[in-house]
Amino acid sequence: MEQGRGLNTDEHLSAGAPAIAVGSTILGHGRWRISFHGQGNHAGTTLMSDRCDPMVAAAETVIDVRRLARVQPEARATVGRVEPVPGGTNVIASRVDLWLDVRHPEDEVTAALVEDIWRHAQQAALSEGCTAELTEESLSGTVHFDPQLAASLTEAVRRNAPAAPLLPTGAGHDAGVLAATVPTGMIYVRNPSGVSHAPEEHVEDDDAVLGVHALADALEDLL
Repeated sequence: MEQGRGLNTDEHLSAGAPAIAVGSTILGHGRWRISFHGQGNHAGTTLMSDRCDPMVAAAETVIDVRRLARVQPEARATVGRVEPVPGGTNVIASRVDLWLDVRHPEDEVTAALVEDIWRHAQQAALSEGCTAELTEESLSGTVHFDPQLAASLTEAVRRNAPAAPLLPTGAGHDAGVLAATVPTGMIYVRNPSGVSHAPEEHVEDDDAVLGVHALADALEDLL
């Protein structure tokens, strides 16, 4: 299933386009941890002017992540997890960790965007009297599916849906991991909601049947 809106944009639907596509690439993506270190202290006894609060630096960085990603075409950058230490309601944190997910079709752009975010994070830390450190936790380059296999899949899919497009995806898939060892490819069917990792994600039965027929044709061709 296509996990985004690649097959259900207004333009795509108004053209009567099919609810199926062939994968072309998986966007390169990585995950980084930014740790902000400040001075843990009592929320009630510490004046605002006396604070070295890493939560403030982390919050400014979260806003910067969105701002910087929005001006870079095709980039996606997300902070989906923030952990303060010790995490008490009446305590100024001594450390705040945030996890950053960045994706782009071009690996050089991904690296440049992370560097830009990191530079702003350091500035945010400095302005609060804190320090920051960056740790790369994972990094996967853009995966281009096997062109010969993609051509075979496209030929098979277009027997059932002549206008089926080649479609990149920003989601990670097992096929991207396996591509380093064996030729891989993917067939997508439409996710009508365009929402993934949430209860709204689903596939219509007719679209699933179309995908099964296309896959069966592709396997028959390969055999």
